Amino acid sequence: MEITQAIERAKNNDQKAFNFLLDSFWDHVYGFQLKRVQNENDAEDITIQTFSKAFDKIDTYNSDYNFKTWLITISKNIHIDLIRKQKNSISQNIARNDEDGYQDILDDSPSPEDKLITEQNLAKLLRDIKKLKPHYQEVINLRYFQELSYKEISVEINEPINNVKVKLLRAKKLLAEIIQNTRA
Repeated sequence: MEITQAIERAKNNDQKAFNFLLDSFWDHVYGFQLKRVQNENDAEDITIQTFSKAFDKIDTYNSDYNFKTWLITISKNIHIDLIRKQKNSISQNIARNDEDGYQDILDDSPSPEDKLITEQNLAKLLRDIKKLKPHYQEVINLRYFQELSYKEISVEINEPINNVKVKLLRAKKLLAEIIQNTRA
């Protein structure tokens, strides 16, 4: 499959085209981010977000530009947004100093009410996860509840690591839609 053909097929929601594009450009985007953030986990997370956003917005891709350049631009913007969020949270913490020059020390331990709310939210989340197809339930469970790495999940379900990443990406999107629809 050629890149331009894959892009056109991806615009029509062809799963094989998405996988082909992910396989073709993963190393480029991941390598770019690894140089920027110098942390494998962060680079991987940003790369996954990049492909998620790119696949959501694939209809907006302009073929006058190189697809790799388009992906790198998306990736760079995601990284910039993350840095901005971190700076905002840091500046808010600094601004909380009181007049005498001390910082308020917050008690981070959850109250009994917080624990109850967390348990209720977890129960709702588990009900929402059960609405997903079984193969999506499995990758969500392995990644977030059993805390397996992508490589470990790949071995567990006997699929290539890039398929695991795509499945997890789709599972998270579908789960977000389910959660949004149940709250609306």
